[in-house]
Order: sequence, then structure tokens, then C-alpha cells
Amino acid sequence: MAQAKDGDTVKVHYTGKLDDGTVFDTSADRDPLEFTIGQGQIIPGFEQAVIDMSPGESKTAKFPADDAYGPYRDEMVIVVNRSELPGDVEPQVDQQLQVRQPDGNPFLVTVTDVSEASVTLDANHPLAGKDLTFHIRLVDIV
Repeated sequence: MAQAKDGDTVKVHYTGKLDDGTVFDTSADRDPLEFTIGQGQIIPGFEQAVIDMSPGESKTAKFPADDAYGPYRDEMVIVVNRSELPGDVEPQVDQQLQVRQPDGNPFLVTVTDVSEASVTLDANHPLAGKDLTFHIRLVDIV
């Protein structure tokens, strides 16, 4: 039977959990995730877990933060004056905002604190610094 290898396009169903058992993402109610192994489209550990799997095979794999979304970086948290936000934005904790980098490219930040004078923005991925566990089932090698 065929086994997934670097360069293959694969379809997988997955459920991702945090260490406390909280499900943070699943493909259970939608089409399988399709990606090409080795193209960097998903987290590195997930790609490596799929290598050598055969269609229909399932496995559970745990990824430390470094093989998932990386470490949480304090330098990616900034405090800005509320006056620096557009006038139509009423910031709330856990709200995601799109901001532009100096080169004009957009990226997402999460509001983590709001006061009368300032807003704290976190540019870390919401899963940065967290170990992740995925249950993976290889559906098909395309």
C-alpha cells in the first residue's frame, strides 16, 4: 500500500487538542485538509507525522511548541495609545485587529488589555508557546 512521502499531496482529517484536552481545531465537520508535504503549508511537526502513513491509517502525535507555532515571544506584545487606533475601532479583549507592517503587509494582532489611555496588542499566534496534540487520519494521497 502507498505511503505518504515528501512532495505528495495528501488529504487528512484531524483534531487538535491542547494539553488540558481542549479542542482548538478539527476538520470533523468539513472537507479534509489538503496540503503538499514539504511545502511548509502547515506546522512542521504535522507534516512529519503524516510521512509514512498509508490511506486509512490514523495516529496521535504530540508536538512541542517549537514544532508547532513556536515559542511565545514577549517582544511581540506592544502597548499603544488608544488615539493611535482608527476612530471607528472600539477595542475589546480577545478582539482580533488587522494592522499593517512598515512594508505595508497586513498581519493580525489580538487585543489583550484595554484601558482608558492604552490598548495592549499581541502579535503572537494564539497557539504560540503551547504544546499541541493531533489525532490524524490520512484520507488519501492525491
